[in-house]
Parts: sequence; structure tokens; C-alpha cells
Amino acid sequence: MKKALAVIDSISEWSGRVFMWFLLTLMLQLCFEVFMRYVLNNPTIFSMELATQMGVAIGAGGLAYCHLHDGHIRVDVMWRLLSPKARAFADILGSFIFCYPLMILLIWDSVKWVQYAIQVHEISQASYLYPILWPVRTVMLIGFILFMPQEVAKLIRNVHFVRGREPA
Repeated sequence: MKKALAVIDSISEWSGRVFMWFLLTLMLQLCFEVFMRYVLNNPTIFSMELATQMGVAIGAGGLAYCHLHDGHIRVDVMWRLLSPKARAFADILGSFIFCYPLMILLIWDSVKWVQYAIQVHEISQASYLYPILWPVRTVMLIGFILFMPQEVAKLIRNVHFVRGREPA
């Protein structure tokens, strides 16, 4: 069990490091746009479109990494008052009530959106660049899929913690 959890954690860590490069790309692209717009007075037509697609890649691709490092936001009003075991139990309940149904729905819909984008050769009309949309939709799907094993690993750890044992 520990080895499987370590593999899941390493995949989440690796995916976070891969998608980190999208952030660097986004920053360089936006710096280029600022230079073109305000120094050369010649803005690009593709800047907003690329920034949006990079933001989607960063957000969806970084889900598993963020979850691995407990980076998601919690409502701290009651959370800080709970004992560590009660927090783990609350995470278990939250996984079954909110996380799993939502992620199953997101993955299901993302698969349909990727299929649709490929079948109809969907393009974005937000700019004159008209980029195809299946790559960004696929990155979203990959991000959701990478998140699920990390959530399962977190659930296993919480169940073992509540029971007072370490994962086997």
C-alpha cells in the first residue's frame, strides 16, 4: 500500500513540475504582449486567447500537485477548532459527498467536450487567431484524471489515520 501511495504522490509531484512550465510560458507571453502593446504600440491579436488557454492548463494541470501539498482552500472557521482525527474524518466525508461526485461529473463532461471538439473541429472565436480547442480541453481532462488518484491516496491516508494506523 505504501508503495502505491508513493507512486501516486510521485505522479502528482511530477505533473505539478510539468505544468509549472506553463506558468513560465504564460509569464513570458504576457511580458511580450506588454512590450508589444506599450513600447511598440503594436498589440498582438492572440495574447488574450493564449493567456486563457495557459491559465486553463495551469489550473487543471496543477490540481493533483496542489492536493498533494494541501494547497486547496478550506473554510477555516470550524476547521481550526477540530482535532486532527476530526479533520481527517471531515475530509473523508467531504470526499464522498462533494469531491468524488464532482470529479466524476467533470471527467464525464470533459470526455464529451474533447470528443465534440475533435469531431466538429471546434475553434475558439474569442480572437482572430481561431485556435482549435481540443488541445486545451484535453489538458483539462488530463488534469481532472490526474487529480483522482491523488484524492484516493488522500482518502486512504485519512481512513488509516482515523483508525489509528499507518497505511500498509
